[in-house]
Amino acid sequence: MPTFLLREIEPADLPGLLAVAAHLNTVNLPNDGVVLEELIALSRRSFAGQIDVFKRQYLFGLFRRDAGEEVLIGTSMIHAQHGTRRAPHIFFDVLTDERYSESLDRHFIHKVLRIGSNYNGPTEIGGLVLMPEYRHHEAGLGRQLSYARFLYLALHRGSFRDEVISELLPPLEADGTSLLWEALGRHFTGMSYQEADRISQTNKEFIRTLFPSEPLYVCLLPEAVQALVGQVGPATRGVERMLRRIGFDYAERIDPFDGGPHFIARTDDISLVKATRRAQVKVRTDDGGAAPSAATPPQVGLIAVERDHAPHFTATLGRFTLEGGEVRLGGEVRAALSVEAGDEVGLLAF
Repeated sequence: MPTFLLREIEPADLPGLLAVAAHLNTVNLPNDGVVLEELIALSRRSFAGQIDVFKRQYLFGLFRRDAGEEVLIGTSMIHAQHGTRRAPHIFFDVLTDERYSESLDRHFIHKVLRIGSNYNGPTEIGGLVLMPEYRHHEAGLGRQLSYARFLYLALHRGSFRDEVISELLPPLEADGTSLLWEALGRHFTGMSYQEADRISQTNKEFIRTLFPSEPLYVCLLPEAVQALVGQVGPATRGVERMLRRIGFDYAERIDPFDGGPHFIARTDDISLVKATRRAQVKVRTDDGGAAPSAATPPQVGLIAVERDHAPHFTATLGRFTLEGGEVRLGGEVRAALSVEAGDEVGLLAF
């Protein structure tokens, strides 16, 4: 059977989820058992369709299958809507202010930060974490974790917004400190980056009320901080390349805490969404089925099945041959997903 399996996170996976979260400890996936328990519960209700569609958050896990056991080695997430009345999406718009003095013949183009927010925001992808020892695996495990979100999104297009954003981590100091926060946020809030980051998980009101509403000129910041605005950190440059490849662009917006850049795409323009297909399983020749057409080459990609009980979503990487509305799968893939001839699956070729 395939060595790795993607599925929704369940309550029994909490110890493994804590181990994964400890590697980054981000707002989306904090190293906090109570918060993670709540996140798992929300995710399960989301997959089950038990809450309002745009309040849903989906937590995917990548598991290594070993001697009948499943070990969680990575996660990824979808927020159906990032930005509500209770928890608005807050950001810095990165703008320019052009100035010219005719009498001095001096011309300047200043970079400016202006706080902004929305209450009816886009869908957000995030929470992408892979344990370090698996980051250069030949099976492309990070890509599987990331692509699974777009496969799910495409299969449930009506449950997501018309734009998708991704907030990437910027360059940070060795201890996790943000130089941008030290130069700006600390002065307006009186809090450390870590403290403000923790509070913002449940309360964003202080950002809107304590940060200045007037534009902030980047040229007034230390040069080292100026250079960080809109920059992607070393650990997420691979994610940036992937996002650009599938249709995302830099949104000229950054996170108000650490300066991490926001990337955005029209949902229906994302190449992975457009490439996702549905098909009915047809047993393959080597398992006693009909022979595939010689003109139809096999493909490699994610194959997913959905059920009306937990786990509602399960996927694995495998080979498949797609002909019209039918797909042929090998016995190992069928066994991993517990599918039979006639079952419907989702497909995303790499």
